[in-house]
Amino acid sequence: MTVVHVVVPDGVDDPTQPSGGNAYDRQVCRGLASTGWSVVQHPVPGSWPRPGPAASEQLAGVIAGIPDGAVVLVDGLVASPSPQVLVPEAKRLRLVILVHMPLGGPAEHAVLSAAAAVVTTSTWTRRRLLDDYALCPNSVHVAEPGVESADLAESTPAGGRLLCVAAVTPVKGHDVLVAALATVADLSWRCTCVGSLDRDPRFAKRVRREAMEKGVGDRVHFPGARTGADLDASYAGADLLVLASRAETYGMVVTEALARGLPVVATDVGGLPEALGRGAAGHRPGVLVPPDDPVAFGATLRDWLVDGDLRARLRLTARERRAALADWPACTSAIAEVLAAAGR
Repeated sequence: MTVVHVVVPDGVDDPTQPSGGNAYDRQVCRGLASTGWSVVQHPVPGSWPRPGPAASEQLAGVIAGIPDGAVVLVDGLVASPSPQVLVPEAKRLRLVILVHMPLGGPAEHAVLSAAAAVVTTSTWTRRRLLDDYALCPNSVHVAEPGVESADLAESTPAGGRLLCVAAVTPVKGHDVLVAALATVADLSWRCTCVGSLDRDPRFAKRVRREAMEKGVGDRVHFPGARTGADLDASYAGADLLVLASRAETYGMVVTEALARGLPVVATDVGGLPEALGRGAAGHRPGVLVPPDDPVAFGATLRDWLVDGDLRARLRLTARERRAALADWPACTSAIAEVLAAAGR
């Protein structure tokens, strides 16, 4: 049996800390185990990717305990800020770094250059790493997130049930979303913003206050994080996914929405165009708008809410795209190939 040691941030299995990176890591570990790999998981405590001395010492202890020649898959949140630990160990271990979100800087450059291989979650991320660090192209691979099959959402004719799935933080652009929603206050809609309110409590409080000040506070709801059946129910009760992110390396919530036939209005940043993709006829199952532009976002929402033909076209294309989405076994297979090559 082939063994892989997987180093992840502590809390990756915590249902109160839902994130795309955590979900990806869990799916990959389960997938590798189901295909014959012996997966030894090493959660490392600390505020990754900003570890203090204690967290770095914990990581050093974990890495030192892994036997010579072992294949080690390290989550980028742990790896990228830790060259002092990982670069020397790259001489005896076969390190594969899984980059969810590039952090940038010389520390990350050092770690990625020392690794046997790098796995990214999107073509956009791979391209950025190659541009930033001049890594060997043959050592940088893509394993796009998979998506689990789901029932089609029962859309309403008017399309007014809007859903945002993202932790309420500045990078996810909830302030832009609220400002955009205020520009369509004359139309009928409700927006549910599912996501943690604890990552940046000050920002979350500010966004909710702005919603009240702009006169849409009674129609924008912030129920907090949801997982499992509760999250499934949120998707099932939606007409449109809205995402005003300032940065995304992929955007797993986009494919989760498309798996239910939901069109998407999102910002044109990072890997979001890649996640949105195109339907069989080459059309997008949604609309991409510039980041940090509530006027453009609001205009697109207005188009969606007033144009029944547009809603019908985007729903049809979303169902086309749904049929072509990759599953998690495909993602796991891509990573398994990289790990196997690194171990040879």
